[in-house]
Amino acid sequence: MKILLIHQYFLENDDGGGSRFNEMTQVWANQGHEITVLAGMVHYATGKKANRYKGKFTYKDNQFYDDVDVIRCHVSESYNVNFIGRLWAYFSFVFSSIYAGLFKTKGKYDIILVTSPPLFVGIAAYVLSKLKKVPFVFEIRDLWPESAIDTGVLKNGMIIKFAFWFEKFIYKRAKLINVLTPAFRDKLIQGKKVPTEKVIFIPNAADFTLAEKIQKEFDAEEFKKELGFSDKFVITYVGAHGVANHLIQLIDAAEKLTETNIVFQLIGAGMLKKALEDEVKKRNLSNIIFRDSVPKKEVFKYILASDVGVSVLKRVDTFKTIYSNKTFDYMSCKRPILLAIDGVSRELINDAKCGIYVEPENIDDIVRGVKELANKSTEEIEKMGENGYLFAKEHFDREYLAKKYMKKINQIL
Repeated sequence: MKILLIHQYFLENDDGGGSRFNEMTQVWANQGHEITVLAGMVHYATGKKANRYKGKFTYKDNQFYDDVDVIRCHVSESYNVNFIGRLWAYFSFVFSSIYAGLFKTKGKYDIILVTSPPLFVGIAAYVLSKLKKVPFVFEIRDLWPESAIDTGVLKNGMIIKFAFWFEKFIYKRAKLINVLTPAFRDKLIQGKKVPTEKVIFIPNAADFTLAEKIQKEFDAEEFKKELGFSDKFVITYVGAHGVANHLIQLIDAAEKLTETNIVFQLIGAGMLKKALEDEVKKRNLSNIIFRDSVPKKEVFKYILASDVGVSVLKRVDTFKTIYSNKTFDYMSCKRPILLAIDGVSRELINDAKCGIYVEPENIDDIVRGVKELANKSTEEIEKMGENGYLFAKEHFDREYLAKKYMKKINQIL
């Protein structure tokens, strides 16, 4: 099968961020499918463009990928300037990806797969679907515009009205809609009246192949010593440092834990990282360590050298409907989870018996949860980690879900 994937935030393979489609496309390629990706040039977390893309409208970017063709498409670097800048960044990708889809790809595709957010990538999918006479599948990684409204990113009434209209327009025209959580599925079917038969559920997943390979070859205790953490209880966060993540709550908690051996390690990039670093310096905190984004295999090493992984988001109702990508990475590395996300994510760790839920933005409750984990025995911590690993292995294995996704697509062709 020939697949055209439209994904504005498709990562470079040496990037430590959310890599759902980097991994899925490799599984599909190994099955013999041909995949072309139309991706953006601006990194989702930093808002910056690599030097090799500058001055280019499109760029064939295959240095990081095996058996997958990646065409980078222009995105305005106004992404992190302000709301208008971000909106222009979204639409600049719409225009450049349509151009690339028409003039930089070869042959006829069997299916177009587009993943959102941003919602407006659906415009590119719809236009290319019409012009190439091929159906498209629309994937929802995050409910948009709801999440943008709840976090205060989207405030303009006219744009909100247009976004809801376009959402309905694109759902009606998509051949299939994939959702990443059961709550998304319920929201679409019950709240937005999308036909049940159109909605499928292929969630986020854990990369067990990489995690297990690293665990066999890697001395986590030695690495922990190298980091200066041998006598510390290390809680690691991996991911974006943006508005939605609201990492200030971890800094607030760390301030109340300065008399303990507990250390928070924050790995990643984002528009608020500098402000967070400045805040830590201002408060003179030594128990918060910031690290730059690292390749996925290096991310796993940092997780394995930690005692606990933390997943955290801003306290808004929309985030009760999502699974956090990083939670699955912690599970695949057999690390228990400190979870500051309510809703389906809370149900996930409760079902798996692999972590402790704390109320988002409730600093006293976060401190309570951290202390509860730190006071557990080594055996109890290992048991929680093993529980999460086994649960994810049964329900959220990347290779199994990638193959299931392809079966669902085959059924509509």
